[in-house]
Amino acid sequence: MMTLFLQPARAEEAHVAPVTAYMKAHVTGWVNDPVIIGAIKAQNAKHAHLSEADIVALDKKWRAEVDAADKPLITATLGNAVSAFLKAKQADSKGAIAEVFVMDNKGLNVGQSEVTSDYWQGDEAKFQKSFGVGKDVLFVDKVEKDESSQTLQSQASMTISDETGKPIGAITVGVNLEAL
Repeated sequence: MMTLFLQPARAEEAHVAPVTAYMKAHVTGWVNDPVIIGAIKAQNAKHAHLSEADIVALDKKWRAEVDAADKPLITATLGNAVSAFLKAKQADSKGAIAEVFVMDNKGLNVGQSEVTSDYWQGDEAKFQKSFGVGKDVLFVDKVEKDESSQTLQSQASMTISDETGKPIGAITVGVNLEAL
């Protein structure tokens, strides 16, 4: 059973119920796929000793690569097995998933379907209100208009736990409200 912690209801939050229903019906079944769990565990081990300064430096490197010709960190992340898995899930969503990315226990990207503007999500609500709260948490953020697609979207973030129930990372899904 999944316990949901959501923001207090406001007039603009009519989207929370359909986004929650979409996540339960179409995402919760595959977030614990061995490809995702294995990659998060591997990255958690690799990044276990990173300091906050190391994390900020990685994020700065990623941000610089977004507009650069040479993108070793972005290319490596987009080219891994988790990113391939997430791209396939996005493609199979019939337009409902605008983007999807998985984060480790520090909020650093493990894999993603699209290039994100930054590498470290740990300082953002999507990570703090999912992984930061504990296991079995779904956080549905406010509605925003995506400038590139001109569609209304909401990011839904869930904690990902290992086989023992220990939170190991999180996933964020940009849900296209117009496709629900």
